[in-house]
Amino acid sequence: MPNEKPVFSAAGVSRVFGHGKKAVTALDNVSFHIADQEIVSLVGGSGCGKSVLAKIMLGLITPTAGQFLYRGNPIGDAREHWREVQPVFQDPFSCFNQFFSIRSQLKASFGILNTRPSRREMEERVDHALRAVNIEPPEIEGKYPFELSGGQMQRMLLARIFALRPRVLIADEPTSMVDACVRANILDYLMKLKEELGMTIVFITHDIGLAYYVSDRIFIMHHGRIVEHGPPDRVTMHPENEHTVKLLDDIPSIHKDWLSRTNVSRKPGAVH
Repeated sequence: MPNEKPVFSAAGVSRVFGHGKKAVTALDNVSFHIADQEIVSLVGGSGCGKSVLAKIMLGLITPTAGQFLYRGNPIGDAREHWREVQPVFQDPFSCFNQFFSIRSQLKASFGILNTRPSRREMEERVDHALRAVNIEPPEIEGKYPFELSGGQMQRMLLARIFALRPRVLIADEPTSMVDACVRANILDYLMKLKEELGMTIVFITHDIGLAYYVSDRIFIMHHGRIVEHGPPDRVTMHPENEHTVKLLDDIPSIHKDWLSRTNVSRKPGAVH
């Protein structure tokens, strides 16, 4: 049964960087909740605040104002938090040390856990994780990060998640550096993570089409605020905010198809 407490809940959360005239408001009075085993996408353009919100979820930064809770409690010790909440970032090469083999680094990641598995269990979990992302263990044996492609390295990040089995994944633009074929595979792996591990996933992207594909709910962000949220069909087929419409305009063929199928007409600033 899913946990009754929200995985994440925010009440009036704001985050300001700098002081005085140089102050920049990255998040502005944001409130929401994310349920257990839900996939929620944060969608918006550059500078909308979605990555700042992800850092708060990871416990890397704290809000300037408001209350942010993980499973009903404030985020305390970061290392303890990271045992349950893990990230996947857009640049996989920055997440691996180029001077150590990939397999050794996958095994070293178990050091974050309270109880380190036995050597045999680590090997078995790494092998299972690699196969979960369609890589046979011998393919990366003795290899270093610089010997793999960007798509392969992104799969290594996801293999790390399969091996560690956290309760929550924060996926920050994990498909932005790969081609369309690999992008589809990564989205499928995210769905597999939810199904196999019962994981809650926060998917961060500028692409509302990708968000539609994977999400239970979509949050549209603009200038540090959540300006629209709801199920993917409602948000994409009956958008209520002009910034949602603008995101849909970035994928014109899909938008046009949705408009024709739902018999809605476009008006300035909104679609009704």
